[in-house]
Parts: sequence; structure tokens; C-alpha cells
Amino acid sequence: MDEVREITILVKWSGKEYPINDLTDQDTVAVLRHEIFKRTQVRPERQKLINLKYKAKPAADDTKIGLLELKPNFKLMMVGSTEADIESACQRPNDVDDVLDDLDIVVEEKAFRIENSKVYLSKIQRRIRDYKITEINPPRDGKRLLVLDIDYTLFDHRSAAESGAELMRPYLHEFLESAYEHYDIVIWSATGMRWIEEKMRLLGVTTNTNYKIMFYLDSNAMISVHTSDRGVIDVKPLGVIWGIYPQYSAKNTIMFDDIRRNFIMNPKSGLKIKPFRQAHLNRDKDDELLKLSKYLRDIALNCEDFNKLNHRKWESFNPKK
Repeated sequence: MDEVREITILVKWSGKEYPINDLTDQDTVAVLRHEIFKRTQVRPERQKLINLKYKAKPAADDTKIGLLELKPNFKLMMVGSTEADIESACQRPNDVDDVLDDLDIVVEEKAFRIENSKVYLSKIQRRIRDYKITEINPPRDGKRLLVLDIDYTLFDHRSAAESGAELMRPYLHEFLESAYEHYDIVIWSATGMRWIEEKMRLLGVTTNTNYKIMFYLDSNAMISVHTSDRGVIDVKPLGVIWGIYPQYSAKNTIMFDDIRRNFIMNPKSGLKIKPFRQAHLNRDKDDELLKLSKYLRDIALNCEDFNKLNHRKWESFNPKK
């Protein structure tokens, strides 16, 4: 297997320079555009990359970065404008886009190729090396690991309300208290750390004495992958946690998220939870966390290897079989 090289490209745009350092020689120009967008808010289709060449012609999006004609101290010149709606979005938390149709891009045979790609494994190693986890509470011996999303999983972050409690998913604290008996708990959101901390405070998670959160992960712990279905997407690779805390693995880890694509790197470890939206209408109807509490307890007590589970069929799990 050829060695994957890390590459940094300095992008000059609108009088400023932006180092794009989350790249490898095996990534494509499409991934480069995605990373540029995350730093400049210029959408990929709006970006004109002036001096990015392959064989003396403008580099196509499917061209690998390692094939480009990059001289020492190369600076990529970009022209492109942000749009009014992007500018307004910059004033809000950098949440994941609402996904109206989260198609099941994670089918096992396709995910296996992505999960084991040397390009993405290299990016995970970089996160293990460079991402700094602030541990709130230490891990406990013999516990499984539960990784939870926030938006639409624990909290309706788009509806209007006078308090965070009105947008909280029903039975949240009971769920976390029950899970804590058998699992160390990590919160992983595709927003910034400041917003994660604020949401956990509003929901009363940080002050609840019946359970403890081990740590938070934010969007900077995610990686970008290229898929044939959706192009470049940001995902949550559990390998980032496993590389830092080797007592956890696919055998004892489960992740809840309302967007299936977020666990494309670990498809067998992810459980897609029903999204909690329109809290004012569904507050008295939603009992998803109650049912999932039972599932977590049952698999913790009856399953030594979570790899043997099919989380898509969690509602019909029978611990007696």
C-alpha cells in the first residue's frame, strides 16, 4: 500500500490567505473545494481556481491533488463571491444542513470501501494526533461507549421557544441516567464547541448529578469523504475516539444520530434515531428515548460484541434469543 502524504495548500482570496491543511495527495479537487468552502463560505460551484492546473489545463474536480502541478510555496488564487443567504448563515451556529431526504447512502458494501480507504484512515490518524479532547469526566472500567448527536436527536434546534426545556426531547434526562449505568457518554455535534456547551447548559445536562458526560466533540473532529451519491460530505469517524481511548472499539460502541451519513465510516456502529422536530407538536407524543433506553440496557447485558447486532432492527431486538 502506497504511503498517503499530507498536503497543505495556501488559498489567496479577497485579500486574505487561508491554509487548507486537511488534505492528502489522494484527495480530489472536489475535496479541496469543500475544504475551501468551510473556511471562506464560498460555495464550491462559485469558486474559480485560477492557477490550479493538471497537464497545463484547469484541474477537473475528480483529479487527485497528488497529480497537480504544485510548485514549492504554491499559492492558489481563487475568485468567488458569497451569497446573501450564506452571509446570514454565518451569523448562526455552523449546523449541519437540514436533510429532507437522508437517503441510505450507507449500504454495507459501499461503506466498507469508504471505511477502509487509506485516504480516510490517514485523516483519522491526523485527528487522533492533532485534535485535543477536553475530558470532563474520566472513563470508567468495564463500560461500553455511547456517542450522541444533539440536533434533532436530543434537541429541536430550529423551532422557536422561550426556553431550552421546551425544545428538549422528552425523557432526555431519564434516558441519560439509564444509559450512564452501562455506558460512558460522549456528545458529538457538527457544530462548534461553544454551541455544544451552550446547548448542554440550556438542556440542564451539565448540572445534572445523576449522570456524567465524558467529553464533547465538535465539527473539527469530523472528516470529509467523497461519495458517488452525495459528493463531498463531512462525517463522524469513531476511530478518532478509539485511537485515543483504546478500551473502546466497534465491539462495545454505539452511536445515535438522526442523519445516517454521519456514521458512514462505522456503519455497523450507528443507529439512526427518528428526528425530533416541531417540538411544540410532538412533545407529548415522542417516546423514542424511552424505547432506546431499554435497547441500550438489553444489549449491554446480553451482547459481548456489538458487531453482531443489526441496529436497523433495534425495535425488534429480543435479548432471550
